[in-house]
Amino acid sequence: MPQLPAPDYPADVRARLEADAKEVIARYPGSRSALLPLLHLVQSEEGHVSRTGMRFCAEMLDLTTAEVTAVATFYTMYRRKPSGDYQVGVCTNTLCAVMGGDAIFDELKRHLGVGNDETTTDGKVTLEHIECNAACDFAPVVMVNWEFFDNQTPESAKRLVDDLRAGRPVEPTRGAPLCTYKETARILAGFPDERPGAVAASGGAGPASLVGLRLAKGEAPQPRVVHPRGEGPGDDGPRDQGPRGAGPHDEAQPGSGHLSSHDAPQQTSASDPAHPAGPVDEEGE
Repeated sequence: MPQLPAPDYPADVRARLEADAKEVIARYPGSRSALLPLLHLVQSEEGHVSRTGMRFCAEMLDLTTAEVTAVATFYTMYRRKPSGDYQVGVCTNTLCAVMGGDAIFDELKRHLGVGNDETTTDGKVTLEHIECNAACDFAPVVMVNWEFFDNQTPESAKRLVDDLRAGRPVEPTRGAPLCTYKETARILAGFPDERPGAVAASGGAGPASLVGLRLAKGEAPQPRVVHPRGEGPGDDGPRDQGPRGAGPHDEAQPGSGHLSSHDAPQQTSASDPAHPAGPVDEEGE
């Protein structure tokens, strides 16, 4: 049966969103181009893109609700149903999968008691698998509200979601400090992140990402950023690497030979313990 027209926002919410929407629309020569940030704006209000949100976008941009729905259902960053404060995405694409991403995703489903694209009963965490986080050199990677948590294992990922649900501080490996999904959506709509120090903390690419750039510029090859798993430079064999999941500001230990803590050699992939993964030759050989 056809659905009734979506209800409107309460008057005070509508007035506030209209003011924000007009600011966004003014940035574009054609109002239709503002649809993507407006969808993020309404998502920042409810935590997902509701029928009310799509009606609002259509009215502000003089579009039909069908046109807005076509866009909102195309991009996976727009949630179509209520979701948690923290969107936990586990990369299960090729490299992350063979390095342990599949094991992480399966363990988190069991640990949280949810399936793909489902939310925990406390409303804190929504779990989903992601095709690629564009961070293959730090695989396996988990993202929380689009911030990176590199070189994860099933155990470190469980600690991560437990901390999120308990309200304990969590720091991404790289990037800005973590905020809620609604706050993230407002930033994606184009409004400034006003948290002190958040913008400066965004940083740049990690050392593993820059090896190819240095080689392309003709610079002398640097020592390997990631060594064969379980081995370090000059080691005769495997050694105990200790727990993973060090913070983004941890310094490498003297004599370790690693540029930062999350570039240190990691244990064998949990998804295939019989076959250690990692480069065995210098880059480019």
